[in-house]
Amino acid sequence: MSPAPAPEIPARRAAIRMLILCTGFWSVSFPIMKALSLEQQRLLPGGDSWFLTAWGVMIRFGAAGLLLALALGRWWRQLSRRELEHGVVLAFFGAGGILLQMDGLNYTAASTSAFLTQGYSVLIPLWTALLSRRWPAGKVLLSVLLVAGGAAVLAGVDFKSFRLGRGELETLAGSVMFAGQILALEHPRYAGNHALRFSAVMFLAMAFFSAPLVWLTIPSGAACGQALASVPAAGFMTVLVLVCTLGGYLVMNRWQCGVTATEAGLIYSIEPVFASVLALFLPAWLSAWTGIAYANEQFTLRLLIGGGFITAANVILQSRWLGRKS
Repeated sequence: MSPAPAPEIPARRAAIRMLILCTGFWSVSFPIMKALSLEQQRLLPGGDSWFLTAWGVMIRFGAAGLLLALALGRWWRQLSRRELEHGVVLAFFGAGGILLQMDGLNYTAASTSAFLTQGYSVLIPLWTALLSRRWPAGKVLLSVLLVAGGAAVLAGVDFKSFRLGRGELETLAGSVMFAGQILALEHPRYAGNHALRFSAVMFLAMAFFSAPLVWLTIPSGAACGQALASVPAAGFMTVLVLVCTLGGYLVMNRWQCGVTATEAGLIYSIEPVFASVLALFLPAWLSAWTGIAYANEQFTLRLLIGGGFITAANVILQSRWLGRKS
């Protein structure tokens, strides 16, 4: 696959702005999923974490897919084989990445998981360089280093105790799947596909791929209802469906074509910065509404430095500095 040609400047700038908005939508999912997990522990004491994870993914993406299919109306009948294939391929990578990431969290620290998940920002330019047999531009290499360093600082990774065990390997495998999703989204084979139609397929397929894990881990039929049997739990899931899934993924699927996959991977690295900022105040609001014990995080020098590195990486990426001369 050859690198996509550089888009026109106005369209590219619009795409960059929209993808930054996309990371904002996704960042909301971190405190919301944490709050939902705490609420579900109250609703379903001793509930298996794998069941709750798989059931949550199935409901979240299944509901998003059904809502989008209904909104499409007659457009849904125009679904092409290429759009169907595109949606299934994206769902394969997306569901695989989420499930590997979530299982890896059971065997490694959350900070390590957050750091290793950002590996796709390194994998994508390496893959592109291998295909094109050409080194990335200097500013891309510098941006990758800044993102890797910023993610490490932001996550607070202790490299003295770092090791590659099951959790770390699964998280890295999940990052590879996320890289595959980003690359598949811009593949020339799918150029011209209708973003809404293949997105609906993607959502429904991700729910389908999660179903076997739900079946294997479900404690009882009643547990499915209990997991969302409160106003806060239903509210959290509604936010995940409308904001983080429909909002985030539809923006990604529509606008990523305006930049290269390498640029997209680096822009998406802004997500943990936004998530860290939200964690400074949103948990207290959620706790006040639901009564769960979910404390705000504190502003630290680590957030300032890590966030600064990632922000600087994206500013450099969009500048002319260190760009390849033609």
